[in-house]
Amino acid sequence: MRLKLFSLFLTLSVFVLVGAGCASQPGQETLDPQGIILFEGEGCPHCAIVEEFLAQNKVKDKVEFTTLEVYKNKNNAALMAKKAQLCNIPTTGMGVPFLWDGSKCLVGDVDINNFFQEKIK
Repeated sequence: MRLKLFSLFLTLSVFVLVGAGCASQPGQETLDPQGIILFEGEGCPHCAIVEEFLAQNKVKDKVEFTTLEVYKNKNNAALMAKKAQLCNIPTTGMGVPFLWDGSKCLVGDVDINNFFQEKIK
């Protein structure tokens, strides 16, 4: 129940931030890295599953990607929302872990771990 409420809060927060234009604050610079972007949230249990997979398989040594935290950085959250829109994912369907591969989106630890498994073969 707590996780569902937190996910709802995150979704609504991202929606409000995107709608408000998300003005930059010091330390909250807007990034739009090229290539693969893994969006995660500090304390997210499904993100921890992905992080464990990445560490066990030394994926960071084999695949180039950027990791962005969205719970504490509103500009990263806005960028995640922007990528979700490109994939026609409604704000109610957004959550972390979330991966943008440069052209498509993946949501959830299983799909993201499978994506990286394919990349390291």
